[in-house]
Amino acid sequence: MPTVRRKVAEHNSSSAERIHELVMDLVRATGLLQPERTVPGHPLSMSQAFALHELDTDTPLSQRELTERLGLEKSSVSRLAAELERQKLLVRERDPDNRRVYRLRLTDKGRTLHRHMAVAFHEQFDGWVSSMTRAERDALLTGLPALVRAIRAAHGH
Repeated sequence: MPTVRRKVAEHNSSSAERIHELVMDLVRATGLLQPERTVPGHPLSMSQAFALHELDTDTPLSQRELTERLGLEKSSVSRLAAELERQKLLVRERDPDNRRVYRLRLTDKGRTLHRHMAVAFHEQFDGWVSSMTRAERDALLTGLPALVRAIRAAHGH
């Protein structure tokens, strides 16, 4: 006869497996694996889309600040910034107070694309949420923050 501890462990393992499957299904269903679906008509990776969001501020960010906000490696953010600059979505400017630091600023084209993305994402989420019951929305609003908190704790954030 299984012990209570074993039953709890089996239940937790089963729940973890189901959540893993659901998260993978969510990533596939939302098109996160396909850059051409991130912003229709403009092939951007999810990292690039997040960078546009983080950079749409009045104060330009340093590459280091963007690295921290995105949780990526410095070299990845450097390549990401170079690609966004190539697409004329941002400009990299030397910080006048510290010439070793680059400040990243969205161009008008970058801001316009970010606004377009924000509207498209909001409409998409509105559609998804409106097809859910109130109980489903409430459960998601409870469960997702708990999952994010657990993930951040596991990564030391």
